[in-house]
Amino acid sequence: MKFGRRIKDSRYAEWADQYIDYGGLKKQIKSHLPWNDTAEADFVQSLKNELAKCEKFQREKSEELMSKITTLEKEVLGLVEKAGLQEDDDDEDDDDNGRTPGDVERHVESHRDDDGGSDDDDDDDGASSDISVDAIEERFRELEEEVAVLVADVHDLALFTKLNFTGFIKIVKKHDKLTGFSLKPTFNKEFLERHPFYRMNYDPLIVKLSKLFDLVRTRGHPVEGDSSAGGSQNAFVRSTTKYWVHDENIVPLKLAIMKHLPVLVFDSNKEFSKADSAITSIYFDNEELELYLGRLEKTEGAEAIRMRWYGDVTGITIFVERKTHREDWTGEKSVKERFVIKEDKMNAYLAGHYTMDDEFDALVKKGKKTEKEVEGMKQLANEIQYAIITRKLRPVMRTFYNRTAFQLPGNASVRISLDTELTMVREDNFDGNDRTNGNWRRTDFGIDHPFNNIPSSEKELFPYGVLEVKLATKVGEEPPQWIRDLINSHLVEAVPKFSKFIHGCASLLPERVDLVPFWLPQMDQDIRKPVSAKSRVLIERPHSNAHSSASATTSAIHSPARSSQPSYHEPVSEGEEDEEFLIATAKNEDEHLRLPPGAAAEARAARDFREKKLRDEANLQASSARPTANAQKINGNGDSRSELERRNSNNKYDPSLRIDPLASSDRFDKNVSLLDAKSLKKLNEAVAARQGKDGKKGGQTPIQEDSEDEDEHEVDQEEDEQGDQVIYVDQFRAPPGKRIAVPVRVEPKVVFAAERTFLKWSHFAILLSGVSIALLNFIDPKDSVGMISALLFTITALMSITYSGGMYAYRIMKLRKRMAIDYHDKYGPTLLCAALIGSVLVNLVLRLREL
Repeated sequence: MKFGRRIKDSRYAEWADQYIDYGGLKKQIKSHLPWNDTAEADFVQSLKNELAKCEKFQREKSEELMSKITTLEKEVLGLVEKAGLQEDDDDEDDDDNGRTPGDVERHVESHRDDDGGSDDDDDDDGASSDISVDAIEERFRELEEEVAVLVADVHDLALFTKLNFTGFIKIVKKHDKLTGFSLKPTFNKEFLERHPFYRMNYDPLIVKLSKLFDLVRTRGHPVEGDSSAGGSQNAFVRSTTKYWVHDENIVPLKLAIMKHLPVLVFDSNKEFSKADSAITSIYFDNEELELYLGRLEKTEGAEAIRMRWYGDVTGITIFVERKTHREDWTGEKSVKERFVIKEDKMNAYLAGHYTMDDEFDALVKKGKKTEKEVEGMKQLANEIQYAIITRKLRPVMRTFYNRTAFQLPGNASVRISLDTELTMVREDNFDGNDRTNGNWRRTDFGIDHPFNNIPSSEKELFPYGVLEVKLATKVGEEPPQWIRDLINSHLVEAVPKFSKFIHGCASLLPERVDLVPFWLPQMDQDIRKPVSAKSRVLIERPHSNAHSSASATTSAIHSPARSSQPSYHEPVSEGEEDEEFLIATAKNEDEHLRLPPGAAAEARAARDFREKKLRDEANLQASSARPTANAQKINGNGDSRSELERRNSNNKYDPSLRIDPLASSDRFDKNVSLLDAKSLKKLNEAVAARQGKDGKKGGQTPIQEDSEDEDEHEVDQEEDEQGDQVIYVDQFRAPPGKRIAVPVRVEPKVVFAAERTFLKWSHFAILLSGVSIALLNFIDPKDSVGMISALLFTITALMSITYSGGMYAYRIMKLRKRMAIDYHDKYGPTLLCAALIGSVLVNLVLRLREL
């Protein structure tokens, strides 16, 4: 689909005249060819006018939405107050009728008059109360519909931003191609900087809207906050799964989650500001990057030490944290522990000149902590301080992001956080440049993303949002259905074991890192998925003004029923409309293509043949399939489905690589550990082979050419005569000179198995040694046959001892290095058995010849 047609189909009809006039600008270009300075000046002025129009509408609309939210919030609070007064009257008049205050909110009973109408005045009062309760509930239902409209407006405004920004990028590129004039550099530097509508932060709107949505949903009685549900825990364990979120899906994802969980705000009386969501962490390591390698390889007891603060850099409270990885066989869980220190004490603490003992003892005197808790805090502070000094740890990597957390206060069973604007910045001095100037952190920037004063070589702007789903469910209990629907939708992409610290080190310290995480070579791939009928999360606008008992804002994971009103859904990339219908039934395919029945059948047969051929090729390349699911597989005809879907449905060759998006990250370790040494060896061979190929053909991963990204390598469908040329991708390559870290689990039973094998062969060698020693000591020295037999048995015994000791040492060294090699020995036992059989046969033959 061409972009001009797509923007007409995707825009909200009531705002149609506020979108970029893409068709008009395109006609202006084509009607003035050949191009001249006058035409250029007219086009630039038209472009400025369109930019100003879009920016003005977006600003005014966001202010209007904020005003509506504030007005509705006041009205809700007023209704709650009226409902409370009505409940008080009901309690006074009808103490014995069994009504509870919650009946008004839940609307589980109708108001009744126990006097049975014996008194006219009482009847009138009862009728009046009846109307009052029903009117309040009716207004709440109306408010639900109004909030649904606001949710759809915020969603459509985010889509408005995305469509217009893409339109400006495309029209400027088309201008440069058709006219020969270069406008793109000037446009990016001057035009967009003066009208940065595409940088709008929707978080204030979403936070206010979430609060309003929760008030209306709970009839003004939301769950009260609990500090223990937030960040004050001293030690806590969570089951966490991680996902990447494409930038265009961030706002729709927040709105979808908001319908089930409110945005967690610790101070509801304070107006939301950008600094409220900012989180900054500084990770410590040494020049050998011991902590990086430990966390990457998931060795038992691997630690991560970081200093974290919330909000701006002016804050005085710093959290000193230590995360410790535990293997499952230990019977323990990975744990995060932390304590609080003042910022002005950090340098002295890190240098070993200051301890936290006095501050912790003061907590006991104030009654804030028990002596047992303080002892644990002292031990933690001393262990971290000792590790920093003895292991020569220093600040290495800073991570910054804005976090939106969704959680019911006081209930940590489901907690979802979405980190956006993720940035990694170097803090080390490994190249001779002390970036901290002797301090414990850099002071040359704060939270002003994207940190323009930092050189690009010292920062990594992560292109995606990072979603974390933290569940605390009972044994055998399934996660809520809406979470399963959400993570199986097109909005997210599962990336097990993703770490901000690991990614920052691998990206910004390439000269010191030889081992990289499995997701790093795949950063150039498009993680967006086709919007199928089964994976679409809808943000629906109410279809009518009629009130109903059900909320009109319910999120649905299904294809909407046909109606006269258009549905509003997430923005999709060009070509995804085609990809979506290809996943549907053949009947819908005929309707979409409008082909004769015979032609449609031939097309399906041709596609089925092509898919079967591609699946056969994939089976032949099974050993080099990558252990993750974040690449799209799209053939040359536009047919598409996600790598996760393909791997789970057609993965007959390697079931161990199937990824359950909701499984804990530990499950990923177990799945990868099922890979046999042969598969891992072939995987490394495939990676090494790809490194030797030409970078342009061997390393580049073809992605959908018309992907709607702002990337300068983008190719517009209108300009690409061949259309979408997208192929299946089964391989990737590591950066030159690097190896990809494949998690290898080394449990104690593996070491015990190596020791058991060593003892068995040692026992065999001892028996042979005993036979040879007996022959040497008890036969006649003149018995040449006995001497030859003794010599052969002695050589065989020595070979057994050498083999068992050497093989044991080799295996243990490889296990300590967690190397994925072939630990099975196919030749050693065979040779030893052959030597033993040969010794016995020689002895037998020589004795028989003496007869």
